[in-house]
Amino acid sequence: MDTNLLLIAGALMLALGGVLGVVIGIFVKKFKVVSNPLADLALELLPGANCGGCGYAGCADFASALAAGKAVPSGCPVSSAEQISAISCALGVDAGELERKCAVVLCRGDAGDVRSMNYNGAMDCVAANLVAGGPQECRYGCLGLGTCARKCPFGAIEIIGQVAVVHRELCVGCGKCVTACPRGVIKLVPAAAEYHVYCNSPEKGVAKRQFCKAGCIGCRKCERIVPEMFKVGGFLSQVNYESGQYPDREIAEKINCPVGGLIDFDTRIAAARANAEGKNDQ
Repeated sequence: MDTNLLLIAGALMLALGGVLGVVIGIFVKKFKVVSNPLADLALELLPGANCGGCGYAGCADFASALAAGKAVPSGCPVSSAEQISAISCALGVDAGELERKCAVVLCRGDAGDVRSMNYNGAMDCVAANLVAGGPQECRYGCLGLGTCARKCPFGAIEIIGQVAVVHRELCVGCGKCVTACPRGVIKLVPAAAEYHVYCNSPEKGVAKRQFCKAGCIGCRKCERIVPEMFKVGGFLSQVNYESGQYPDREIAEKINCPVGGLIDFDTRIAAARANAEGKNDQ
């Protein structure tokens, strides 16, 4: 090959490399993202779950909000008390006080014959709800197909028998399950509330009892005994979480819900397991 051609090719390559280097340098200088050292420090101290429970797109977005003073460290539901304290000290800001939340599936469809035996469709709650309302007879109950469990980044939701249940010790209140549920059966409630009315249907008690033994019948017994802790809409009683006063074991025993709808997390899970085992034995 001609030596002159090699020299020309080499010169052209060097010239092209130089031009590209200048262009890249200009772009880097023009579009350079200036890092905020406070945001970087906060990001290092955050757990990195990127669950969105803080209300921001992810940990990096939350860290930027912390550095800008638009959020408080306690806004991260995944961070431990030690992590929140460390972030507060590192940034020189108040840790803040936010009420912890926990998800609860307000349904006890496993206590009756809620699931239609003829269902043979998609094993996804959103898709099933669009096609003839899914496998459940109750239009307001948990579909039990596990979409919420698959969305939970912390493994806090388990499908037992026909319904989903939440393990409160694993739940951080990120709210992804709430968004995933097409029927609005899952609610984010104060973590301090242990007892809940496990029903989501506003229909009359007679209609519910046709397929669910634990559906709220709207008798208003709970509201009459402790009106400040409950609110009744139609034929559905619910804990009034906004009041800041929540029923405990003593109050639940005093009310003695006639359908056993007012129970705590542990009792709910135990009942779901017992119902599932009973149906498997049939």
